[in-house]
Amino acid sequence: MTGSRYAAKPWLALLDDAQRAPVDPADSLVHALRRAVTEAPDRTFLTYFDGRLSYRDVDLLSDSVAGHLAARGLERGDRVAVLLQNSPHFVLAVLGAWKAGAVVVPVNPMYKSAEAGHVLRDGGVTALICSERAWEAYLREAAADSPVRIALTASELDFQTRHDTRVLGFEPLPRAADADDLVSVARHGHPAPEDRDPGPADIALISYTSGTSGTPKGATNTHGNIMYNAERQRTGLALPDAPVYFAMAPLFHITGMVCQFGACLNSAGTLVLAHRFEAGVVLEAFAAHRPHYTVGPSTAFMALAAHPSVTPDHFSSFRIISSGGAPLPPALVEKFRAGFGPYIRNGYGLTECTAPCAAVPPGREAPVDPGSGTLAVGVPGPDTVVRIVDDQGAELPFGEQGEIVVRGPQVVPGYWRRPDATAETFPGGELRTGDIGFMDTEGWLYVVDRKKDMINASGFKVWPREVEDVLYTHPAVREAAVVGVPDGYRGETVKAYISLRPGAEADPDALAAYCKERLAAYKYPRQVEVLPDLPKTASGKILRRELRSRSRESQ
Repeated sequence: MTGSRYAAKPWLALLDDAQRAPVDPADSLVHALRRAVTEAPDRTFLTYFDGRLSYRDVDLLSDSVAGHLAARGLERGDRVAVLLQNSPHFVLAVLGAWKAGAVVVPVNPMYKSAEAGHVLRDGGVTALICSERAWEAYLREAAADSPVRIALTASELDFQTRHDTRVLGFEPLPRAADADDLVSVARHGHPAPEDRDPGPADIALISYTSGTSGTPKGATNTHGNIMYNAERQRTGLALPDAPVYFAMAPLFHITGMVCQFGACLNSAGTLVLAHRFEAGVVLEAFAAHRPHYTVGPSTAFMALAAHPSVTPDHFSSFRIISSGGAPLPPALVEKFRAGFGPYIRNGYGLTECTAPCAAVPPGREAPVDPGSGTLAVGVPGPDTVVRIVDDQGAELPFGEQGEIVVRGPQVVPGYWRRPDATAETFPGGELRTGDIGFMDTEGWLYVVDRKKDMINASGFKVWPREVEDVLYTHPAVREAAVVGVPDGYRGETVKAYISLRPGAEADPDALAAYCKERLAAYKYPRQVEVLPDLPKTASGKILRRELRSRSRESQ
Protein backbone atom coordinates (compact mmCIF):
# COMPACT_ATOMS: atom_id res chain seq x y z
CA MET A 1 0.00 0.00 0.00
CA THR A 2 2.99 2.33 0.33
CA GLY A 3 2.79 4.90 -2.44
CA SER A 4 -0.74 3.83 -3.41
CA ARG A 5 -2.76 6.54 -5.11
CA TYR A 6 -5.80 5.22 -3.18
CA ALA A 7 -4.13 5.51 0.24
CA ALA A 8 -5.00 9.24 0.33
CA LYS A 9 -8.70 8.26 0.48
CA PRO A 10 -10.23 11.06 -1.59
CA TRP A 11 -13.68 9.84 -0.53
CA LEU A 12 -13.18 11.21 2.99
CA ALA A 13 -14.17 14.64 1.67
CA LEU A 14 -17.61 13.21 0.84
CA LEU A 15 -18.26 12.09 4.44
CA ASP A 16 -19.45 14.27 7.31
CA ASP A 17 -17.90 14.35 10.77
CA ALA A 18 -20.10 11.56 12.14
CA GLN A 19 -19.34 9.30 9.19
CA ARG A 20 -15.59 9.96 9.49
CA ALA A 21 -15.45 9.50 13.26
CA PRO A 22 -13.64 6.45 14.67
CA VAL A 23 -15.91 3.65 15.88
CA ASP A 24 -15.46 1.63 19.05
CA PRO A 25 -17.76 -1.36 18.64
CA ALA A 26 -18.64 -3.74 21.45
CA ASP A 27 -17.17 -7.23 21.39
CA SER A 28 -20.23 -8.85 19.79
CA LEU A 29 -23.96 -8.53 19.23
CA VAL A 30 -24.43 -10.55 22.44
CA HIS A 31 -22.88 -7.64 24.31
CA ALA A 32 -25.02 -5.19 22.32
CA LEU A 33 -28.11 -7.14 23.41
CA ARG A 34 -27.12 -6.93 27.06
CA ARG A 35 -26.53 -3.20 26.72
CA ALA A 36 -30.00 -2.76 25.19
CA VAL A 37 -31.60 -4.85 27.96
CA THR A 38 -29.97 -2.61 30.55
CA GLU A 39 -31.02 0.61 28.80
CA ALA A 40 -34.51 -0.30 27.53
CA PRO A 41 -35.65 -3.75 28.69
CA ASP A 42 -39.30 -3.23 27.79
CA ARG A 43 -38.71 -1.69 24.37
CA THR A 44 -40.04 -3.83 21.53
CA PHE A 45 -37.17 -5.58 19.79
CA LEU A 46 -39.08 -7.83 17.38
CA THR A 47 -42.48 -7.48 15.75
CA TYR A 48 -43.91 -10.33 13.73
CA PHE A 49 -47.33 -9.50 12.30
CA ASP A 50 -49.39 -8.92 15.49
CA GLY A 51 -46.74 -10.40 17.82
CA ARG A 52 -44.23 -8.47 19.94
CA LEU A 53 -41.11 -9.45 21.87
CA SER A 54 -39.24 -7.00 24.08
CA TYR A 55 -35.50 -6.87 24.58
CA ARG A 56 -35.96 -8.59 27.96
CA ASP A 57 -38.05 -11.31 26.30
CA VAL A 58 -35.45 -12.00 23.63
CA ASP A 59 -32.63 -12.04 26.16
CA LEU A 60 -34.36 -14.61 28.39
CA LEU A 61 -35.59 -16.80 25.53
CA SER A 62 -32.18 -16.88 23.84
CA ASP A 63 -30.53 -17.62 27.22
CA SER A 64 -32.69 -20.72 27.44
CA VAL A 65 -31.81 -21.82 23.90
CA ALA A 66 -28.13 -21.45 24.79
CA GLY A 67 -28.56 -23.41 28.01
CA HIS A 68 -30.35 -26.22 26.20
CA LEU A 69 -27.64 -26.48 23.54
CA ALA A 70 -24.93 -26.60 26.20
CA ALA A 71 -26.85 -29.24 28.17
CA ARG A 72 -27.06 -31.34 25.00
CA GLY A 73 -23.28 -31.30 24.76
CA LEU A 74 -22.62 -28.39 22.41
CA GLU A 75 -19.10 -27.11 22.99
CA ARG A 76 -17.56 -23.69 22.43
CA GLY A 77 -16.66 -23.33 18.73
CA ASP A 78 -19.12 -25.99 17.53
CA ARG A 79 -21.23 -25.06 14.52
CA VAL A 80 -24.99 -24.48 14.64
CA ALA A 81 -26.81 -24.34 11.30
CA VAL A 82 -29.90 -22.12 11.17
CA LEU A 83 -32.39 -22.58 8.32
CA LEU A 84 -35.34 -20.27 8.96
CA GLN A 85 -37.21 -17.40 7.33
CA ASN A 86 -37.47 -13.87 8.77
CA SER A 87 -39.21 -14.72 12.01
CA PRO A 88 -38.40 -14.35 15.74
CA HIS A 89 -37.20 -17.96 15.72
CA PHE A 90 -34.22 -16.95 13.57
CA VAL A 91 -33.11 -14.28 16.04
CA LEU A 92 -33.54 -16.57 19.04
CA ALA A 93 -31.59 -19.34 17.32
CA VAL A 94 -28.68 -17.09 16.34
CA LEU A 95 -28.39 -15.31 19.69
CA GLY A 96 -28.81 -18.60 21.56
CA ALA A 97 -26.04 -20.22 19.54
CA TRP A 98 -23.70 -17.27 20.13
CA LYS A 99 -24.42 -17.27 23.86
CA ALA A 100 -23.48 -20.97 23.88
CA GLY A 101 -20.14 -20.02 22.30
CA ALA A 102 -21.03 -21.58 18.95
CA VAL A 103 -20.48 -20.50 15.35
CA VAL A 104 -23.68 -19.90 13.37
CA VAL A 105 -23.99 -21.32 9.86
CA PRO A 106 -26.91 -19.51 8.16
CA VAL A 107 -28.54 -21.69 5.50
CA ASN A 108 -30.71 -20.51 2.62
CA PRO A 109 -34.29 -21.78 3.18
CA MET A 110 -34.59 -22.26 -0.58
CA TYR A 111 -31.86 -24.91 -0.56
CA LYS A 112 -32.79 -28.45 -1.47
CA SER A 113 -31.50 -31.59 0.25
CA ALA A 114 -28.18 -31.88 -1.61
CA GLU A 115 -27.33 -28.18 -1.21
CA ALA A 116 -28.16 -28.18 2.51
CA GLY A 117 -26.31 -31.45 2.98
CA HIS A 118 -23.12 -29.96 1.52
CA VAL A 119 -23.27 -27.09 4.02
CA LEU A 120 -23.92 -29.41 6.97
CA ARG A 121 -20.99 -31.65 6.05
CA ASP A 122 -18.55 -28.95 4.94
CA GLY A 123 -19.28 -26.86 8.03
CA GLY A 124 -18.95 -29.84 10.36
CA VAL A 125 -22.29 -28.83 11.85
CA THR A 126 -23.16 -30.21 15.30
CA ALA A 127 -26.65 -28.70 15.78
CA LEU A 128 -29.39 -27.78 13.31
CA ILE A 129 -32.25 -25.36 13.99
CA CYS A 130 -34.84 -25.26 11.21
CA SER A 131 -38.52 -25.02 10.38
CA GLU A 132 -40.54 -28.14 11.07
CA ARG A 133 -41.64 -28.16 7.43
CA ALA A 134 -38.05 -28.25 6.16
CA TRP A 135 -37.16 -30.97 8.69
CA GLU A 136 -39.98 -33.21 7.50
CA ALA A 137 -39.48 -32.44 3.81
CA TYR A 138 -35.73 -32.98 3.43
CA LEU A 139 -33.53 -31.87 6.31
CA ARG A 140 -33.98 -35.01 8.40
CA GLU A 141 -32.51 -36.96 5.48
CA ALA A 142 -29.75 -34.41 4.87
CA ALA A 143 -28.82 -34.31 8.57
CA ALA A 144 -28.54 -38.09 8.74
CA ASP A 145 -25.63 -37.94 6.32
CA SER A 146 -23.78 -35.25 8.30
CA PRO A 147 -22.20 -34.67 11.74
CA VAL A 148 -25.50 -33.20 13.08
CA ARG A 149 -26.47 -34.77 16.41
CA ILE A 150 -28.73 -32.06 17.88
CA ALA A 151 -31.90 -30.91 16.09
CA LEU A 152 -34.45 -28.26 17.01
CA THR A 153 -37.47 -27.47 14.87
CA ALA A 154 -39.80 -24.48 14.86
CA SER A 155 -43.28 -23.69 13.66
CA GLU A 156 -43.00 -20.27 12.07
CA LEU A 157 -46.67 -19.79 12.93
CA ASP A 158 -45.61 -19.17 16.54
CA PHE A 159 -45.26 -15.67 18.03
CA GLN A 160 -48.23 -14.32 15.99
CA THR A 161 -51.96 -14.99 15.54
CA ARG A 162 -52.70 -13.29 12.22
CA HIS A 163 -51.82 -16.31 10.01
CA ASP A 164 -51.57 -14.25 6.84
CA THR A 165 -52.05 -16.90 4.16
CA ARG A 166 -49.98 -14.93 1.63
CA VAL A 167 -46.81 -15.96 3.48
CA LEU A 168 -48.03 -18.23 6.30
CA GLY A 169 -50.33 -20.40 4.24
CA PHE A 170 -49.41 -23.69 5.87
CA GLU A 171 -50.68 -25.80 8.75
CA PRO A 172 -48.64 -26.72 11.85
CA LEU A 173 -47.20 -30.21 11.79
CA PRO A 174 -47.14 -32.74 14.63
CA ARG A 175 -44.10 -32.30 16.81
CA ALA A 176 -41.19 -34.38 15.53
CA ALA A 177 -40.15 -37.24 17.78
CA ASP A 178 -36.51 -36.90 16.76
CA ALA A 179 -36.11 -33.15 17.27
CA ASP A 180 -36.71 -30.73 20.13
CA ASP A 181 -39.19 -27.86 19.74
CA LEU A 182 -37.37 -24.51 19.64
CA VAL A 183 -40.12 -22.47 21.29
CA SER A 184 -40.63 -25.00 24.10
CA VAL A 185 -36.89 -24.99 24.70
CA ALA A 186 -36.79 -21.18 24.68
CA ARG A 187 -39.62 -20.96 27.21
CA HIS A 188 -38.17 -23.59 29.52
CA GLY A 189 -35.99 -21.12 31.39
CA HIS A 190 -32.58 -22.79 31.04
CA PRO A 191 -29.78 -20.51 32.26
CA ALA A 192 -27.18 -19.62 29.64
CA PRO A 193 -23.79 -21.27 30.12
CA GLU A 194 -21.13 -19.17 31.80
CA ASP A 195 -17.80 -18.05 30.36
CA ARG A 196 -18.75 -18.55 26.72
CA ASP A 197 -19.08 -14.93 25.62
CA PRO A 198 -17.59 -14.46 22.13
CA GLY A 199 -14.75 -12.06 21.48
CA PRO A 200 -14.18 -9.91 18.39
CA ALA A 201 -11.69 -12.35 16.82
CA ASP A 202 -13.99 -15.36 17.27
CA ILE A 203 -15.87 -16.62 14.21
CA ALA A 204 -19.52 -15.58 14.40
CA LEU A 205 -20.74 -16.92 11.05
CA ILE A 206 -19.70 -19.33 8.37
CA SER A 207 -21.59 -17.67 5.53
CA TYR A 208 -21.71 -19.83 2.44
CA THR A 209 -21.43 -17.88 -0.78
CA SER A 210 -24.14 -18.32 -3.38
CA GLY A 211 -21.87 -20.52 -5.44
CA THR A 212 -22.09 -18.49 -8.64
CA SER A 213 -19.02 -20.42 -9.79
CA GLY A 214 -18.09 -23.78 -8.34
CA THR A 215 -19.03 -25.22 -4.96
CA PRO A 216 -20.17 -22.73 -2.29
CA LYS A 217 -17.44 -21.72 0.16
CA GLY A 218 -17.91 -20.62 3.75
CA ALA A 219 -16.69 -17.10 4.54
CA THR A 220 -15.66 -16.82 8.20
CA ASN A 221 -17.26 -13.58 9.40
CA THR A 222 -15.91 -12.73 12.86
CA HIS A 223 -17.84 -10.99 15.61
CA GLY A 224 -15.49 -8.05 15.07
CA ASN A 225 -16.34 -7.95 11.35
CA ILE A 226 -20.05 -7.84 12.15
CA MET A 227 -19.78 -5.29 14.93
CA TYR A 228 -17.63 -2.96 12.87
CA ASN A 229 -20.24 -2.70 10.11
CA ALA A 230 -23.15 -2.62 12.58
CA GLU A 231 -21.49 0.29 14.38
CA ARG A 232 -20.74 2.07 11.11
CA GLN A 233 -24.44 1.74 10.24
CA ARG A 234 -25.45 3.12 13.63
CA THR A 235 -23.17 6.14 13.52
CA GLY A 236 -23.41 6.88 9.81
CA LEU A 237 -27.09 6.62 8.90
CA ALA A 238 -28.36 9.49 11.09
CA LEU A 239 -31.49 7.58 12.11
CA PRO A 240 -33.57 8.67 15.13
CA ASP A 241 -33.19 7.13 18.57
CA ALA A 242 -34.84 3.71 18.86
CA PRO A 243 -35.08 3.38 15.07
CA VAL A 244 -37.54 1.02 13.39
CA TYR A 245 -35.97 -1.30 10.82
CA PHE A 246 -37.96 -3.34 8.33
CA ALA A 247 -36.28 -6.65 7.46
CA MET A 248 -36.80 -6.83 3.72
CA ALA A 249 -33.58 -8.72 2.97
CA PRO A 250 -33.57 -12.31 4.31
CA LEU A 251 -31.74 -12.53 7.63
CA PHE A 252 -29.73 -15.57 6.57
CA HIS A 253 -28.10 -13.37 3.90
CA ILE A 254 -25.17 -11.24 5.03
CA THR A 255 -27.01 -8.01 4.11
CA GLY A 256 -30.00 -8.91 6.28
CA MET A 257 -27.81 -10.27 9.06
CA VAL A 258 -25.64 -7.15 9.36
CA CYS A 259 -27.59 -4.19 7.93
CA GLN A 260 -30.93 -5.16 9.49
CA PHE A 261 -30.52 -7.53 12.45
CA GLY A 262 -27.06 -6.40 13.53
CA ALA A 263 -27.51 -2.69 12.95
CA CYS A 264 -30.95 -2.66 14.58
CA LEU A 265 -29.78 -4.55 17.67
CA ASN A 266 -26.70 -2.36 17.95
CA SER A 267 -29.00 0.69 17.85
CA ALA A 268 -31.48 -0.79 20.38
CA GLY A 269 -34.16 -0.40 17.73
CA THR A 270 -37.21 -2.38 16.65
CA LEU A 271 -36.93 -4.98 13.90
CA VAL A 272 -40.09 -5.65 11.90
CA LEU A 273 -40.28 -9.19 10.50
CA ALA A 274 -42.72 -10.52 7.88
CA HIS A 275 -41.49 -14.08 7.24
CA ARG A 276 -40.52 -13.60 3.58
CA PHE A 277 -40.88 -11.01 0.86
CA GLU A 278 -44.39 -10.61 -0.56
CA ALA A 279 -45.07 -7.14 -1.91
CA GLY A 280 -48.57 -6.74 -0.46
CA VAL A 281 -47.51 -7.98 2.97
CA VAL A 282 -44.49 -5.66 2.95
CA LEU A 283 -46.55 -2.59 2.06
CA GLU A 284 -49.05 -3.34 4.83
CA ALA A 285 -46.16 -3.68 7.29
CA PHE A 286 -44.81 -0.29 6.16
CA ALA A 287 -48.20 1.27 6.85
CA ALA A 288 -48.60 -0.42 10.23
CA HIS A 289 -45.11 -0.01 11.69
CA ARG A 290 -43.83 3.15 9.97
CA PRO A 291 -40.20 2.03 9.63
CA HIS A 292 -37.28 4.43 9.31
CA TYR A 293 -34.93 2.16 7.38
CA THR A 294 -34.86 -0.84 5.09
CA VAL A 295 -32.48 -2.41 2.61
CA GLY A 296 -33.29 -4.73 -0.25
CA PRO A 297 -32.36 -5.66 -3.79
CA SER A 298 -33.51 -3.56 -6.73
CA THR A 299 -35.90 -6.37 -7.73
CA ALA A 300 -37.82 -5.91 -4.47
CA PHE A 301 -38.33 -2.21 -5.13
CA MET A 302 -39.50 -3.04 -8.65
CA ALA A 303 -42.10 -5.41 -7.18
CA LEU A 304 -43.26 -2.83 -4.61
CA ALA A 305 -43.56 -0.12 -7.26
CA ALA A 306 -45.63 -2.44 -9.46
CA HIS A 307 -48.10 -3.43 -6.73
CA PRO A 308 -51.63 -2.14 -7.44
CA SER A 309 -52.18 -0.76 -3.91
CA VAL A 310 -48.87 1.11 -3.52
CA THR A 311 -49.00 4.82 -2.67
CA PRO A 312 -46.39 7.42 -1.67
CA ASP A 313 -47.69 7.23 1.91
CA HIS A 314 -46.32 3.71 2.23
CA PHE A 315 -42.81 5.21 2.12
CA SER A 316 -43.40 8.46 3.99
CA SER A 317 -41.89 7.30 7.31
CA PHE A 318 -38.53 6.27 5.85
CA ARG A 319 -35.45 8.32 6.60
CA ILE A 320 -33.24 6.12 4.39
CA ILE A 321 -33.87 3.33 1.90
CA SER A 322 -30.84 1.37 0.73
CA SER A 323 -30.33 -1.11 -2.07
CA GLY A 324 -27.76 -3.86 -2.22
CA GLY A 325 -27.21 -7.40 -3.42
CA ALA A 326 -28.24 -6.72 -7.01
CA PRO A 327 -27.42 -3.99 -9.56
CA LEU A 328 -29.45 -0.79 -9.14
CA PRO A 329 -30.38 0.74 -12.50
CA PRO A 330 -30.34 4.57 -12.56
CA ALA A 331 -33.74 4.54 -14.29
CA LEU A 332 -35.29 2.71 -11.32
CA VAL A 333 -33.90 5.26 -8.86
CA GLU A 334 -35.48 8.14 -10.74
CA LYS A 335 -38.78 6.37 -11.44
CA PHE A 336 -39.09 5.42 -7.78
CA ARG A 337 -38.35 8.92 -6.56
CA ALA A 338 -40.79 10.45 -9.03
CA GLY A 339 -43.53 8.01 -8.07
CA PHE A 340 -43.09 7.64 -4.31
CA GLY A 341 -40.64 10.24 -2.97
CA PRO A 342 -37.63 8.41 -1.49
CA TYR A 343 -34.22 8.35 -3.11
CA ILE A 344 -32.88 4.78 -3.10
CA ARG A 345 -29.29 4.80 -1.87
CA ASN A 346 -26.97 2.40 -3.59
CA GLY A 347 -24.51 0.22 -1.71
CA TYR A 348 -21.91 -2.43 -2.42
CA GLY A 349 -20.48 -5.33 -0.51
CA LEU A 350 -19.92 -9.06 -0.49
CA THR A 351 -20.27 -11.89 1.98
CA GLU A 352 -16.47 -11.79 2.23
CA CYS A 353 -16.53 -8.21 3.50
CA THR A 354 -19.50 -8.71 5.83
CA ALA A 355 -21.97 -6.75 3.67
CA PRO A 356 -21.16 -3.08 2.94
CA CYS A 357 -17.74 -1.80 2.02
CA ALA A 358 -19.11 1.20 0.10
CA ALA A 359 -22.40 3.11 0.22
CA VAL A 360 -23.95 6.42 -0.73
CA PRO A 361 -23.70 8.60 2.39
CA PRO A 362 -26.80 10.35 3.74
CA GLY A 363 -27.01 13.81 2.26
CA ARG A 364 -25.35 12.74 -1.01
CA GLU A 365 -26.64 11.36 -4.28
CA ALA A 366 -24.69 8.90 -6.37
CA PRO A 367 -23.43 10.26 -9.68
CA VAL A 368 -23.97 8.45 -12.97
CA ASP A 369 -20.89 7.89 -15.10
CA PRO A 370 -21.54 9.78 -18.36
CA GLY A 371 -19.58 7.31 -20.46
CA SER A 372 -21.15 4.01 -19.39
CA GLY A 373 -24.37 5.18 -17.74
CA THR A 374 -23.38 3.25 -14.57
CA LEU A 375 -24.70 4.48 -11.22
CA ALA A 376 -22.02 4.77 -8.54
CA VAL A 377 -22.44 2.29 -5.69
CA GLY A 378 -21.13 4.76 -3.13
CA VAL A 379 -17.88 5.57 -1.37
CA PRO A 380 -15.83 3.51 1.11
CA GLY A 381 -15.84 4.21 4.81
CA PRO A 382 -12.99 5.99 6.58
CA ASP A 383 -11.26 2.78 7.69
CA THR A 384 -11.63 1.02 4.34
CA VAL A 385 -9.42 1.18 1.26
CA VAL A 386 -10.86 0.16 -2.11
CA ARG A 387 -8.43 -0.10 -5.02
CA ILE A 388 -8.69 -1.02 -8.69
CA VAL A 389 -6.07 -3.45 -10.05
CA ASP A 390 -5.29 -5.18 -13.34
CA ASP A 391 -5.05 -8.95 -13.94
CA GLN A 392 -1.53 -8.99 -12.53
CA GLY A 393 -2.56 -7.11 -9.38
CA ALA A 394 -0.95 -3.81 -10.39
CA GLU A 395 -2.82 -0.72 -9.27
CA LEU A 396 -4.69 1.19 -11.99
CA PRO A 397 -5.25 4.96 -12.12
CA PHE A 398 -8.54 6.59 -11.21
CA GLY A 399 -11.07 6.16 -14.02
CA GLU A 400 -9.61 2.93 -15.43
CA GLN A 401 -11.52 -0.35 -15.20
CA GLY A 402 -10.10 -3.32 -13.33
CA GLU A 403 -10.82 -5.70 -10.49
CA ILE A 404 -12.08 -4.18 -7.25
CA VAL A 405 -10.02 -5.11 -4.18
CA VAL A 406 -10.93 -4.23 -0.59
CA ARG A 407 -8.98 -3.91 2.63
CA GLY A 408 -10.58 -3.01 5.95
CA PRO A 409 -11.91 -4.17 9.32
CA GLN A 410 -14.98 -5.77 7.73
CA VAL A 411 -12.96 -8.14 5.48
CA VAL A 412 -13.10 -11.73 6.72
CA PRO A 413 -9.90 -13.64 7.55
CA GLY A 414 -10.66 -16.29 4.93
CA TYR A 415 -12.75 -19.30 3.95
CA TRP A 416 -13.64 -22.15 6.26
CA ARG A 417 -11.10 -24.95 5.85
CA ARG A 418 -10.10 -23.74 2.38
CA PRO A 419 -6.48 -22.51 2.66
CA ASP A 420 -5.89 -22.54 -1.11
CA ALA A 421 -9.04 -20.51 -1.85
CA THR A 422 -8.17 -18.17 1.03
CA ALA A 423 -4.69 -17.54 -0.36
CA GLU A 424 -6.09 -16.88 -3.83
CA THR A 425 -8.93 -14.55 -2.78
CA PHE A 426 -7.27 -12.77 0.17
CA PRO A 427 -3.61 -12.19 -0.81
CA GLY A 428 -2.02 -10.26 2.03
CA GLY A 429 -5.42 -9.92 3.71
CA GLU A 430 -6.90 -7.90 0.83
CA LEU A 431 -10.10 -9.17 -0.76
CA ARG A 432 -10.04 -9.80 -4.52
CA THR A 433 -13.75 -9.38 -5.24
CA GLY A 434 -13.97 -10.70 -8.82
CA ASP A 435 -16.01 -7.59 -9.66
CA ILE A 436 -14.92 -5.18 -12.38
CA GLY A 437 -15.22 -1.49 -11.69
CA PHE A 438 -13.47 1.85 -11.45
CA MET A 439 -13.20 4.79 -9.08
CA ASP A 440 -13.32 8.46 -10.02
CA THR A 441 -10.99 11.07 -8.59
CA GLU A 442 -13.51 12.07 -5.88
CA GLY A 443 -13.68 8.52 -4.55
CA TRP A 444 -17.01 7.37 -6.02
CA LEU A 445 -16.90 3.65 -6.80
CA TYR A 446 -18.61 2.20 -9.87
CA VAL A 447 -19.23 -1.53 -10.35
CA VAL A 448 -19.36 -2.48 -14.00
CA ASP A 449 -20.04 -6.21 -13.70
CA ARG A 450 -18.82 -9.58 -12.51
CA LYS A 451 -15.55 -10.54 -14.17
CA LYS A 452 -16.96 -13.91 -15.18
CA ASP A 453 -20.13 -12.40 -16.72
CA MET A 454 -18.29 -10.43 -19.41
CA ILE A 455 -19.49 -11.34 -22.92
CA ASN A 456 -16.93 -11.65 -25.72
CA ALA A 457 -18.69 -10.82 -28.98
CA SER A 458 -16.30 -10.99 -31.93
CA GLY A 459 -13.47 -9.91 -29.64
CA PHE A 460 -15.40 -6.96 -28.19
CA LYS A 461 -16.13 -6.84 -24.44
CA VAL A 462 -19.78 -6.41 -23.53
CA TRP A 463 -20.72 -5.91 -19.89
CA PRO A 464 -24.29 -7.12 -19.21
CA ARG A 465 -24.96 -4.28 -16.77
CA GLU A 466 -24.65 -1.64 -19.50
CA VAL A 467 -27.24 -3.37 -21.69
CA GLU A 468 -29.53 -4.01 -18.71
CA ASP A 469 -29.42 -0.35 -17.69
CA VAL A 470 -30.64 0.62 -21.16
CA LEU A 471 -33.46 -1.94 -21.03
CA TYR A 472 -34.59 -0.55 -17.68
CA THR A 473 -35.23 2.83 -19.30
CA HIS A 474 -37.94 1.22 -21.48
CA PRO A 475 -41.36 1.90 -19.93
CA ALA A 476 -42.58 -1.69 -20.41
CA VAL A 477 -39.61 -3.44 -18.76
CA ARG A 478 -39.91 -4.59 -15.14
CA GLU A 479 -36.84 -6.84 -14.88
CA ALA A 480 -33.92 -7.42 -17.22
CA ALA A 481 -30.95 -9.77 -17.36
CA VAL A 482 -28.39 -10.07 -20.13
CA VAL A 483 -26.18 -13.09 -20.78
CA GLY A 484 -23.78 -14.31 -23.43
CA VAL A 485 -24.95 -17.24 -25.55
CA PRO A 486 -22.92 -19.30 -28.06
CA ASP A 487 -22.87 -17.96 -31.60
CA GLY A 488 -21.20 -19.71 -34.52
CA TYR A 489 -20.10 -16.48 -36.17
CA ARG A 490 -19.38 -14.09 -33.27
CA GLY A 491 -18.27 -16.68 -30.67
CA GLU A 492 -20.78 -15.23 -28.25
CA THR A 493 -23.73 -12.99 -28.81
CA VAL A 494 -25.88 -10.92 -26.47
CA LYS A 495 -29.23 -12.26 -25.27
CA ALA A 496 -31.66 -10.38 -23.06
CA TYR A 497 -34.30 -11.89 -20.81
CA ILE A 498 -36.97 -9.52 -19.56
CA SER A 499 -40.20 -9.50 -17.61
CA LEU A 500 -42.82 -6.83 -18.22
CA ARG A 501 -44.61 -4.39 -15.98
CA PRO A 502 -48.23 -5.30 -15.16
CA GLY A 503 -50.45 -4.57 -18.18
CA ALA A 504 -47.50 -3.67 -20.42
CA GLU A 505 -46.81 -5.14 -23.84
CA ALA A 506 -43.55 -5.16 -25.79
CA ASP A 507 -42.41 -7.01 -28.87
CA PRO A 508 -38.97 -8.65 -28.53
CA ASP A 509 -37.85 -7.23 -31.86
CA ALA A 510 -38.92 -3.76 -30.79
CA LEU A 511 -36.94 -4.10 -27.55
CA ALA A 512 -33.86 -5.15 -29.52
CA ALA A 513 -34.32 -2.14 -31.80
CA TYR A 514 -34.70 0.11 -28.74
CA CYS A 515 -31.29 -1.04 -27.50
CA LYS A 516 -29.75 -0.79 -30.97
CA GLU A 517 -30.60 2.92 -31.05
CA ARG A 518 -28.78 3.48 -27.74
CA LEU A 519 -25.80 1.13 -27.83
CA ALA A 520 -22.85 0.31 -30.06
CA ALA A 521 -23.66 -2.26 -32.72
CA TYR A 522 -21.78 -5.09 -30.98
CA LYS A 523 -23.59 -4.50 -27.64
CA TYR A 524 -27.28 -4.58 -28.41
CA PRO A 525 -29.10 -7.91 -27.82
CA ARG A 526 -29.58 -10.01 -30.95
CA GLN A 527 -32.04 -12.16 -29.01
CA VAL A 528 -34.74 -11.04 -26.57
CA GLU A 529 -36.96 -13.44 -24.65
CA VAL A 530 -39.89 -12.38 -22.47
CA LEU A 531 -40.56 -14.41 -19.31
CA PRO A 532 -43.28 -13.96 -16.64
CA ASP A 533 -40.54 -13.62 -13.98
CA LEU A 534 -36.77 -13.94 -13.94
CA PRO A 535 -35.13 -16.52 -11.64
CA LYS A 536 -33.69 -15.05 -8.45
CA THR A 537 -31.83 -16.00 -5.31
CA ALA A 538 -33.61 -15.72 -1.97
CA SER A 539 -31.93 -12.33 -1.56
CA GLY A 540 -33.45 -11.08 -4.82
CA LYS A 541 -30.41 -11.24 -7.07
CA ILE A 542 -31.28 -12.29 -10.63
CA LEU A 543 -29.62 -15.60 -11.49
CA ARG A 544 -27.80 -15.08 -14.76
CA ARG A 545 -26.30 -18.57 -14.54
CA GLU A 546 -29.78 -20.14 -14.70
CA LEU A 547 -30.58 -18.04 -17.73
CA ARG A 548 -27.33 -19.10 -19.39
CA SER A 549 -28.26 -22.74 -18.72
CA ARG A 550 -31.72 -22.13 -20.16
CA SER A 551 -30.13 -20.71 -23.31
CA ARG A 552 -27.80 -23.69 -23.70
CA GLU A 553 -30.66 -26.16 -23.24
CA SER A 554 -32.71 -24.41 -25.92
CA GLN A 555 -29.90 -24.46 -28.49
